[in-house]
Parts: sequence; structure tokens; C-alpha cells
Amino acid sequence: MALADAPQRSDSALHRFLKGIIDVRPSEAPALAWAWLYIFSLLSSYYILRPIRDQMGIAGGVKNLQWLFTGTLIGMLVLNVPFSYLVKSFPREKFIAISYRFFIANILLFAVALYIATPEQTIWIGRVFFIWTSVFNLFVVSIFWQMIVDVFAAEQGKRLFGFIAAGATLGAIAGSTFTVSTVQHVAPGYLMIGSAIMIEIAVFCVRRLAALSASLSERPKAEQNDERPIGGTLLAGFRDALSSSYLLNVSLFLLLYAVTSTFLYFQQASVISHAFSNRAAQTQFFAAIDLGVNVLTLAVQLFLTGRILKRFGVGTTLSMLPAASFLGFGAIALVPSLASVVAFQIVRRAGNFSIARPTREILFTVVPREDRYKAKSFIDTAVYRLGDQIGAWSFALLSFLKLGATEISVVAAVASAIWLANSWWLGRRQDVLARQQQAAEPSDQD
Repeated sequence: MALADAPQRSDSALHRFLKGIIDVRPSEAPALAWAWLYIFSLLSSYYILRPIRDQMGIAGGVKNLQWLFTGTLIGMLVLNVPFSYLVKSFPREKFIAISYRFFIANILLFAVALYIATPEQTIWIGRVFFIWTSVFNLFVVSIFWQMIVDVFAAEQGKRLFGFIAAGATLGAIAGSTFTVSTVQHVAPGYLMIGSAIMIEIAVFCVRRLAALSASLSERPKAEQNDERPIGGTLLAGFRDALSSSYLLNVSLFLLLYAVTSTFLYFQQASVISHAFSNRAAQTQFFAAIDLGVNVLTLAVQLFLTGRILKRFGVGTTLSMLPAASFLGFGAIALVPSLASVVAFQIVRRAGNFSIARPTREILFTVVPREDRYKAKSFIDTAVYRLGDQIGAWSFALLSFLKLGATEISVVAAVASAIWLANSWWLGRRQDVLARQQQAAEPSDQD
């Protein structure tokens, strides 16, 4: 029996299984399962590529990382324009499939290029691949969450997004494990083919999820024909992200997250480049960090995320990662070592994936449908990479000024304090908009 055709009675095997983990209704179970497999496939694909990207970034020179982040920002800005055209012109299912298959073609081209390249050419291919992978990761995951916040309403998000995010974590664990166990024996080009296959599985999941979305939507009837082209203008995402105080603060949230993440990433790259001289050992250590992050993330997502959101609400839950970052950078300022950097990286990334990311996606359930795709895409990609850019060049400037790990961590701690205040404001505003949306729904559905 196909998953989309699974019975929706409260006593179905699928519902009984999911009900033992989360608060899910019978009509939501099939769509939830397809959403879970969808994000599992995407993250498996990315985490096959991620350690290869990180090793190539080091091979190109740690001092050149800020230039790679600059190239990534340019790539994000350029790619948002054709993506906005696809959103404007095609139904949801079609523009998502076109976007994903574009990335599949790119992966296969990189696999061929690495196979035929000389060692000198591999360095430059690696730099391009670092930029491309950074663009790819944000776009494919952003597109996933664009569809999810369009399918599920705010109340459903509080119950279900943590479990959906657990699919991402299991996919990341699967991809990391695959790379750890094969990288010493299989050329990177062959690993990339496996990554491309996982994206094609995601395309299949999009079709199944689209077929189920109207039957489970809790949104007004005017929004339930989800397969119409969204329309609008090419620059609507940029315009709305900067003209709405709510979306502007969502942008600030992601900007500060990206800036502090980049500071920590550069600190990690520096200490690992000195600790390991062998390229395969560096790749394996990066993959081991990814594996540790995702095991911790999974435990929190399955058993704590939904309960934390229900107990504390969006505002407090969203504030947890900035608070942890303030403490973590303070710890590195006191003890700047490989152990402290890696430990904080694991805790911070796990906290983002398990708590901050599902909570942040709930912020988009209360905005107009066009903003769920266009403004969200611009914020998730261009604004995020702008934060990377600010973080990369700020780190380079601080290093040029001869500031060490302690001083740089103090700067990051101050940024985390600002981020904490922003998170609290966003949570309170989302609660107001959600109540307004709920109050408006009965009259919209008459």
C-alpha cells in the first residue's frame, strides 16, 4: 500500500506508531511520513557532500575561506532571481522539481570534473565546489521548509515540526556514516553519485506530499489550492523582507546566527588544520563531528523539542540558542582549545537543528503565502550568506588586528546578547500574529 493511500483511521498502524512519539492526528499521519522521508533524503545527500566540502575548503587554504564565503553570497543573490521566476510562473510541485534536478545535474558535473582533473586543477575545483555546496545546502533545505510551512499551519507546526526535523537528523547521520565508512576507499566522485540519487528520491516525495496537502490543510479555503502558480513580482521577496518589521527581525535573527556560526567555523577550521596534517584524517574528523552533532540532535528532537515548545512557547524556545551561544563563546574566551571549540560546536549545532530551526520555521506560518516562498527564500539564502560574509570578513579583520581566540570570542558573545533580545521580540510578535490568524479563519472559510 502506498504511503499516501495509507488509511487515515485513528487505529491505522502508521498513526499508532507516530502517536506513540508525538501528538499527531490521523489525517496528518501520511503527509507527515512523506515530509519526514523528504527531508531525510535531502540531508543524506548534503551530509555525503559536507565533509568533502570542508576538506576542500582547508585544502584551498584557511586564509582564503573569507573569499569562498564572498563567492557564496554572490551565488545566493544570483540564484534567487531565477528561483523567484520559477515560483512566479509554475505550480509548487513543478518549480520544486525543476530546482532540485538542476542541483542533481550540477553534482554529476562535479563528479566528472574531479575524476578527470589533475591535482592542481582539483584545488580550484574544490574552491568552486565549496561555494556551490554552500549554496546548494541552503537552497534545497529552504525549499523544503517553504513547502512545509505552506502545508502545515502554526498550531500543527508546534506539534509536528520537531519530529519532521528528526528526519533531517537521521538523514544527516546516514550521510555522515556513509562518508566516514567509505571515504578511505571510494573516490569523492562516486560519493557524489549517491548524493544525487537521494535528491531524486526527494523529488518523488514532493509529488506525494503535494497530493495530500489540501486534505490536511487548516488554512483558509482561499489558500488551499496549493498547486496554482503563486504569481507576484521577481523582487517581492527582497521587498517584503525589508519592508515588514516582522520579516526584518526574522532576517536579523538569521543574520546574527550566521555571523556567530562563521566565527565558530573559522575557529574550528584553524584548530583542526593545525591538529591534523593528513587530508583524509581531516575529512574523517569533520564527519565524526557531524555524526556526534546529529546523534545528540536526534535525541532532543524525538523526546524534547515538542515538549519544550508546548511548555515554554515560541519566544522562550527561540531564545535558547542565543543564550547558549553567549555562554559558549564565553567558555572559549576562557579556555581557547580544540576541545572547547569542538564541544561548543557540537552543542550549538545540535541546539540549532533540534530546537532553534523547527521553532524558527513556525515564524513563517503566520505570513502571507507569497512571503512563505519568496521572502523566506531570500532570508534563508541571501540574508544567511550575508551573515556568513559579515562574519568571515569581520573574523579576517580581527585576525589582522592580531586579536586571538579570546578577544574574538568576546566579540561573538556581544553579538549573541543582541541576538537574544531579537529572539524574544520575535517570539512575542509571532504569538500575536498567530492569534490574529486564528481569529480570522472562521470568516474566511464561510
